[in-house]
Amino acid sequence: MKKVILCKYGEIVLKGANKSRFESMLLKELRRRAARVGEFKIYYAQSTVYVEPIDPDMPESDFEEMYTQTKKVFGFAGVTVAACAEKNMEDILRVTKEYIPEKLAGVKTFRCVAKRSDKKFSLSSPEIAAEAGGAILSVMHKNIKVDLHNPEVEVRVEVREKEAYIHAGQEKGAGGNPLGSAGRGLLLLSGGIDSPVAGFMMAKRGMYIDALHFESFPYTSERAREKVLQLARELTEYTGRIRVHVISLTHIQEVLRDNCDEDYFTLLLRRFMMELAVRLAKEYEIPAIITGESLGQVASQTLQALCVTDAVADIPVFRPCIGMDKDEIVAISRKIGTFETSILPYEDCCTVFTPRHPRTKPMIEKVVAQEEKIDRAALLEEAWDSRYSVVIHQFED
Repeated sequence: MKKVILCKYGEIVLKGANKSRFESMLLKELRRRAARVGEFKIYYAQSTVYVEPIDPDMPESDFEEMYTQTKKVFGFAGVTVAACAEKNMEDILRVTKEYIPEKLAGVKTFRCVAKRSDKKFSLSSPEIAAEAGGAILSVMHKNIKVDLHNPEVEVRVEVREKEAYIHAGQEKGAGGNPLGSAGRGLLLLSGGIDSPVAGFMMAKRGMYIDALHFESFPYTSERAREKVLQLARELTEYTGRIRVHVISLTHIQEVLRDNCDEDYFTLLLRRFMMELAVRLAKEYEIPAIITGESLGQVASQTLQALCVTDAVADIPVFRPCIGMDKDEIVAISRKIGTFETSILPYEDCCTVFTPRHPRTKPMIEKVVAQEEKIDRAALLEEAWDSRYSVVIHQFED
């Protein structure tokens, strides 16, 4: 039986004259992924992308892997595997009876709907749906019932230009906009739960992601660095590739510890981090910073603290988690597969020399007065010179 993967557009349908640009990006990403799985014909028509095996005898495992890959491509609202039939009711009913019962195994209720894109087809959409539903009942007998209002599974018959497609249980796609359609962002990637989620969410809106990680060796270990690189690998399941930049903050933290008031440590460190991030973003022509901060989650994420941090940034800082609580962030982390790595118990630079009573309502004048106790420019240059980069690809040989 011939099968094809159908990928249904999300908000791309609203792009008007720019729609073809977004479609080209979708096809480019699908073809990149398909190149590591097998040979597929990939094309679009009527707000749907078709992913069709060129070899009719392709191993089922390869086809399933490609289906898994399509669900991680931003820009699709729904993804499903459909059986193909010739454009006549006899073949549509034959394929429906052969393909659909296994999709409804253990299901108590279903409904059948049809979409007739080819208006020359002899039957109307309601007539197609009625006949296909009857065919399913004739095969499954008393094991299942029709529920038009709240079915467990919806069976769809789509009569399109070339063929008819029969499928059941369409899954949600990754949503959002195609990668690259919204430029690039520099993600401040720690080893925690929030920052990978922030990176995922901005990638979902169409951003290519670079990442910047701050380390504090020997206060942070090699395992902590590997944890962050693993998080980046997990994000590449959605982004394709990520260049991870690493900058050392060790000497900065030691100088802050020895010269500044303890309750300002975190604020002063975050201003260093933000200024270095902005410099790196400009170096690589990246127009925005991305962070995983959530308003009020910790002392450094109060409104006043965020304003003090942003005072050293002259490019936009996106915080997609800003209005979420921890449970919402964790739920996304589990969904995208980064949670288990994020909770590994390896230290983070922000946990080094943590003040017992950090400032939650800092005044910018007092923060600047603390910075006057140190040679800030020299420390920035020293940290800048420590930088190095690692490029991580989704499919690493």
